[in-house]
Amino acid sequence: MAIRYQVRSPARLGDPSDFYRAHIFVCTNERPENHPRGSCARKGAEKLRNYMKARAKELGMGLEDGVRVNNAGCLERCELGPTIVIYPEGIWYRADSFADIDEILETHVKNGGRVERLLLRPEDGPDHSEKKK
Repeated sequence: MAIRYQVRSPARLGDPSDFYRAHIFVCTNERPENHPRGSCARKGAEKLRNYMKARAKELGMGLEDGVRVNNAGCLERCELGPTIVIYPEGIWYRADSFADIDEILETHVKNGGRVERLLLRPEDGPDHSEKKK
């Protein structure tokens, strides 16, 4: 049985403040067509990222409000994607539609909640803990 470690250190007195209230990464990794793991890009991730960035700004959650939406390279969950991770909490989501993006922005970014139906957990997807030695 694989053991998964949570590598999240608590903030310490004297640490610099966060650059952003919410830093959102959307995987836009592209693999070849028919790759067994799929790719977020081929599932519409770029379109979703562009929508999320514009919609966040419309809702008053732009850079000036401490929210940044970025492209990300492979987040190692393309088979479940498009995948999104939001920091500083390190919460992972999958999103398939603009409605999913709206729900993540409203529930998580604006109100500090979680969109339970879209959450990705460490046990979701392939087990990357069994590496070749």
